[in-house]
Amino acid sequence: MTLTTTAVLAPLLPFLGAVVGLLLGRRSPGFVRPLAVLPTLAAAVLTVAVAVGQGGGPATDVATRLTPTGSLPIDLALHIDGFAALIGLLVGVVATCVQIYSTAYLRDDPRYPSYAALVSLFTSAMLLVVYTGDLMVLLVGWEVMGICSYFLVGHYWETEAARAASLKAFLVTKLGDVPFLFGIFALAADAGTFRITGILGHVARDGLHHPTLIALLLLAGVAGKSAQFPLHTWLPDAMAGPTPVSALIHAATMVAAGVYVVARLLPVFAASAAALVVLAVMAAVTMVGSALAALAQDDIKRVLAYSTVGQLGYMTGALAVGDRGAAVFHLLSHGAFKALLFLGAGVIIHAAGTNSLAAMSRMGGLARRIPDAFWTVTVALLALAAIPPFAGFFSKEAVLGAAEHAATGHAAGIPGAAGWTVLLSGLLTALLTAAYATRLWLLTFCGTGPEAPDHGPQPRAMTAVLWVLFLPTVGFGLTATFLPAWFDGRSLTPTLTTSVLGTGVALVGGLMTYAAWRHAHPSPGHRPSPSRSAAPPSPALATRTPLGAVAVAEDATPALAEELAIVTHPPAYGDAAGAPDPADPGRLLLGPLHRHAAAGFHLDAVYSALFVRPVRAAAELVRFLDRAVVDTYVSGAGTAPRWLGAAVRRAQTGNVQTYLGALLAGALVLGVAAVLVATGTGA
Repeated sequence: MTLTTTAVLAPLLPFLGAVVGLLLGRRSPGFVRPLAVLPTLAAAVLTVAVAVGQGGGPATDVATRLTPTGSLPIDLALHIDGFAALIGLLVGVVATCVQIYSTAYLRDDPRYPSYAALVSLFTSAMLLVVYTGDLMVLLVGWEVMGICSYFLVGHYWETEAARAASLKAFLVTKLGDVPFLFGIFALAADAGTFRITGILGHVARDGLHHPTLIALLLLAGVAGKSAQFPLHTWLPDAMAGPTPVSALIHAATMVAAGVYVVARLLPVFAASAAALVVLAVMAAVTMVGSALAALAQDDIKRVLAYSTVGQLGYMTGALAVGDRGAAVFHLLSHGAFKALLFLGAGVIIHAAGTNSLAAMSRMGGLARRIPDAFWTVTVALLALAAIPPFAGFFSKEAVLGAAEHAATGHAAGIPGAAGWTVLLSGLLTALLTAAYATRLWLLTFCGTGPEAPDHGPQPRAMTAVLWVLFLPTVGFGLTATFLPAWFDGRSLTPTLTTSVLGTGVALVGGLMTYAAWRHAHPSPGHRPSPSRSAAPPSPALATRTPLGAVAVAEDATPALAEELAIVTHPPAYGDAAGAPDPADPGRLLLGPLHRHAAAGFHLDAVYSALFVRPVRAAAELVRFLDRAVVDTYVSGAGTAPRWLGAAVRRAQTGNVQTYLGALLAGALVLGVAAVLVATGTGA
């Protein structure tokens, strides 16, 4: 089988599995799980074959004319290079893990057939985006992913949170897709083709007439898809969907698509220094803001969601300093440990019966009950915090090294301001990332109090997947010396300066959080000194009142446990973003900023005031004008003839004498009128 055939079959098999699954899912339930797992597994094997066949050699580029358009043709094109081969491999492996995990997680869900089909379609669409060489075909996969995310995020549609989250995700991403579409058209019109290789050749040869405008239009779509400031607000709310969906979206599909598109079209962005600075500022604000928000969240999945936003900020920051190799390296390593974190969170939520970190901190024995999740999630959090020798350390240091290279003026064509912006914000985010990773681990696995109801052993399909993802989380960083041959040839090995700085600030962040946690949870033998015993206890120490864990029934399935946790969190704790827990080390570290960080710095309220309310007011005005003005004229146009007809109908009595009397009266009136006119004329 040729490399081209293999690359074509990789997205085709999950698509066929999705179609057959939708058609046969309810009528033949015994085929649902095989149709979910086997096509995706086969696609994963094919992505491995594509990666092995392509290697670090010259890009494979083939195309066939899809249809003549009269101006710019659209081609069914494949473009496979090292970037596409490795990202396709990531998509195939993570999607397969998600499908296997879901067979146990949603084993009793009546909507599992449609869920599994949508996951397969999602996988197919992302592989289409990765492997295609034509922007219009890429746009098809781009939009299919948006539709799939709408249905998958809203899987628990009985809950208000899921319905609102799915609609929000759809609308916010579509808000970015509109300028993205215009950017594609403008780019193709300037370059004379939709083919990516043709566009890059034109940029290198002749440049672009409006590079800044085109780059900013494309960047709007990337900000929506990859959840970058200011269009990132949909991603934390999307945690209302099933946990396996979160793993798929965050690790290997939708949010990775935007980063991948910028990496493929990086020369277009590099043609405008202003666009690179905008990209760097967007990455910096996204990194720091999301890390602060993650430090204040109570829902374990929302912590991971804001973490994803921040890690994507690292990737866009690497692109802003012109190093797409570092960006894709971090995308690959992040995909492994973030999928592990989300799938591990699903195990934790099932075991604890709650998604609240405040509630978990008041449970004992959780780490002992789920040892697989404990060890794998612990290592994944170390990778997230960029602690050596795990994968996250090598990929994050590659980003910081690229930023340092640009900041010191060693990157040709890259503004130094972009380099310093990414470097400083990246170091600050490294500190905050270690802080919220440590907080999540302490509150989840080091809680004290009564044990939650025992749900029994976790399904083997769920725990086995964790160990599969554990391997790249631990060892993928060792490929840093080999990957440059697959990418642009730039070194990805950590530099001494950024390694010391990055690891140092990460250790500081972790130790600060541990100290705050110890302050909030003194040892049992601790007694305040007499000189301080008379003083009122600090809020951190006055936290012996339990918050009341939202625990579900012992026999609840993982999916039911998560759905009930989502529904019952707001009644117990208020807003899903937080819980009134003064023992939270994040509250102590953030101080007065905690309330604002827990609410995502009130960006939803700002957008509601600036956009939602005016649009609703305009809609109300249009409805009023339509009903009170337009409908009045339309109704009046029919009412007047109806009244005239009613009056004429009353005159039609069928009495001949009445008709003759009316005729004589009319003749008399006409005669009098004629006389009066004649008399007046004669006068």
